[in-house]
Amino acid sequence: MMRCLIVDDEPLAQQVMVEFTGRVPFLELAGKCSSATEALELLRTEQIDLIFLDIHMPRLSGLDFISSLLHPPQFILVTAYSEYALQGFNVNATDYLMKPVPFERFLKAVSKAYEIYRLRNKTAPGNNEVLPEKYMMVKSGYQTIKIQFDGILYIEGLKDYVKIFTEGKKAILSLLTMKGLTETLPSDQFIRIHKSYIVAIHRITTISRNRVMIGEKWIPVGENYRDIFRNKLFNKPV
Repeated sequence: MMRCLIVDDEPLAQQVMVEFTGRVPFLELAGKCSSATEALELLRTEQIDLIFLDIHMPRLSGLDFISSLLHPPQFILVTAYSEYALQGFNVNATDYLMKPVPFERFLKAVSKAYEIYRLRNKTAPGNNEVLPEKYMMVKSGYQTIKIQFDGILYIEGLKDYVKIFTEGKKAILSLLTMKGLTETLPSDQFIRIHKSYIVAIHRITTISRNRVMIGEKWIPVGENYRDIFRNKLFNKPV
């Protein structure tokens, strides 16, 4: 769970970010501030993993605020001014969101931040805890292929096989079951949304009623999976 902070002097913009944050299961809202000086005070007492930061604020701008921190957490710039994008990445912003922010773009940005957060917080080698696997080995024809979890877009179940669609590569056909893959894939990264489809959560770019989009493909959300999908992503009806 990532603890996040909203820093924006516009009440309406704050309200939108509060709503969006509440719809993402791996985000916890730690507070909201109307100025950078308020945020500085809160950072002294709270553990913050991610800041949603407006650039144009009274007294101290968002960029000056983040530059003043010795050990800044991850931050995503949220602004109406596209000309500040380059400056944002020069101070190592995780992402840059333009107002008004669509939810699907927000979800993509926070998923990126969450991946960075997870990588930074993995158990160090030598501890008693076992590091989770980042890949799986799959037989396809006469070959055994290593597939990185973070490269998977979605998986389609056929009659006796599955098709694994990965970024920039031809789909991999393998004699596996959807049930077995559901148990193998990390549950915080993948979800079964239909009897014939498993999707990578962070690859979802658009949600429209009972279907989701990954890349350029619309994938149906089955009726029997709708509640699970709702609880995983939004805690509200799909």
